[in-house]
Amino acid sequence: MKELNIILVYDKNRENILMCKRTKPPYKGKLNLVGGKIEKDEDHLEAAYRELKEESGILKNDICLKKFMTFYYDIPKINLEVYVGVLNKDIVLLPEINPLFWVRISENFFNLDKFAGEGNIGHIIEEIKLYKDIF
Repeated sequence: MKELNIILVYDKNRENILMCKRTKPPYKGKLNLVGGKIEKDEDHLEAAYRELKEESGILKNDICLKKFMTFYYDIPKINLEVYVGVLNKDIVLLPEINPLFWVRISENFFNLDKFAGEGNIGHIIEEIKLYKDIF
């Protein structure tokens, strides 16, 4: 089974969400949450922090991540974990491969012409909004 994570990062004022513009398939040219692969025998929370640092330069002391939900796909066999965090200060983003952008929380994340994930990003963000006081 392939294990992956995605991380929803709010800016310190909770007005924007960090997104990357994919430079390769799937969803080339569309905006997506940052994240990546969980290595075999790697602690899943530590994998989220590692991916966040690799893709954006955000360090563990810049944000407190919490696991919010998990999607399990039977075909193909994928376990996708969703983490959420709010930055505790302004930071300078350091993109690895994909360009990074702050997107307003008021955006229509269900717009399939703009966002990756077949509507999953919109679903994830709407669910997180229901529990925003936890983060």
